[in-house]
Amino acid sequence: MNNLAILPIILPILASVIVAFFPGKLNIVRPLSKIFMVVFLGVMLFITFKVYSDGMIVLQGGGWDAPFGISLVLDYLSIILVLTTYVIATAAVFYAPHSLSDQQEKFYFYTFFFLLISGVSGAFITGDLFNLFVFFEVLLMASYGLIVLGNGKAQLRESLKYVLINLFSSMLFVTTVAFIYSLVGTVNMAHIAERVDSIPAEDQGIVTVIGILLFFVFAVKAAIFPLYYWLPNSYVVPNPVVSALFGALLTKVGIYSIFRVFTLIFVHDTGVTHQLFIWLAMLTMIFGVIGALSTNNVKLIITYNIIPAIGFILMGIGLFNEDGLSGSIYYLMHDMVIKAALFLLIGALIVAAGTKDLSQMSGVIQRFPLLGWLFFIGSLVLAGIPPFSGFIGKLLLLRGALDQGEILLTVVALLSSLLILLSMIRIFIRGFWGEKMEGMTTNPSKVHALTIPATFLISISIYLGVGAETVLPYIDQISSYLLERTEYISSVLKG
Repeated sequence: MNNLAILPIILPILASVIVAFFPGKLNIVRPLSKIFMVVFLGVMLFITFKVYSDGMIVLQGGGWDAPFGISLVLDYLSIILVLTTYVIATAAVFYAPHSLSDQQEKFYFYTFFFLLISGVSGAFITGDLFNLFVFFEVLLMASYGLIVLGNGKAQLRESLKYVLINLFSSMLFVTTVAFIYSLVGTVNMAHIAERVDSIPAEDQGIVTVIGILLFFVFAVKAAIFPLYYWLPNSYVVPNPVVSALFGALLTKVGIYSIFRVFTLIFVHDTGVTHQLFIWLAMLTMIFGVIGALSTNNVKLIITYNIIPAIGFILMGIGLFNEDGLSGSIYYLMHDMVIKAALFLLIGALIVAAGTKDLSQMSGVIQRFPLLGWLFFIGSLVLAGIPPFSGFIGKLLLLRGALDQGEILLTVVALLSSLLILLSMIRIFIRGFWGEKMEGMTTNPSKVHALTIPATFLISISIYLGVGAETVLPYIDQISSYLLERTEYISSVLKG
């Protein structure tokens, strides 16, 4: 059964190789990719059931015992995120043929797409820091291929910025891994956690310094204040389906990495590290919503709203209590789904209106009512209006903050939620409402085709809210498991 741990990585790699043989034959590649993703999603549902019914799945690569081999760990946190990744990827693969030009699809879109899913899944599953770096590089190489699909000057400029920033953070990442190895003699995360526990108290300062360096690496990839400056334009210029994948998955891998190492390894000086997270979380929320309110580009508004969501997730890690971690996990899962849905809906809106400029839109809902009301529901979900999933995550986070007397953090979180709602309602009122605009698309069937995959994701997001009583026990189980740590360490090192 342990071999199940390799499937989330190897299945999309095999798919990427297969579709690479037919780059110009879209009549083969499109249905084949859809079949692959539906089957893969079924496999992930089965693996998730096995993890939650039978316990963690740990695979030691090559038959070597940890920490000498490569450990792949499907625990309660990683499998939930892998499943969410496959849900989003399934919606994206049905959306892509209606969003991309034939030329873009033929330029190995599906090969890069499957490679991206493999890299993201590997980053969630890997049990050692060096292979986390490797999977970061896999997903970044795939993202480089996806971000350059197109021929605009702005796209070239932003893709170069994206590549350079990630090259810099990758160099710092591998350097920090070398520092950790020189200190504890291992890169296996469970083994690092065990050895860090035995470091004398007077030497814990160096551990904290290395932890902050590693946080800086992940903060660049997660777009945490003040390191988010590269993200907005880099995520706006690609095709909407690529933006949806980036916005839902790439920054989430960065914040997941913070989640993993700062609940497993660097837990000895929380007065420094986790208090820093709280302050950065507040600043990330504030500057993210300011960006969302400052533009009339509807796609840029959604992109800026990625940033405060990362602030909310970081908030729970900084609180480091059961409610805070449960809220962060719930919000992480919710935000992956709703961000993907909103990017897909915005792509449909741009096709319908023929422009990205909110000031030139009006009355789109009169011709496309399903698109308009789906966007309205998505806005409520994103802002955390009850009974939707954003509300559940924020409620847990606010409870965790109030339990620790973090009044300022609570106020900033509530204010940010209100401003997020304002930024989204601006699009609904000015773009969908009002008099019917001139120049709307003459191809309504394309807009309807783009709306269907987003409907799938919105439905899941609604369920995460109204069906919270069935989901919350599993989330609480994850937060208790993260606070305990010993189950992860013993499962990886002792089998």
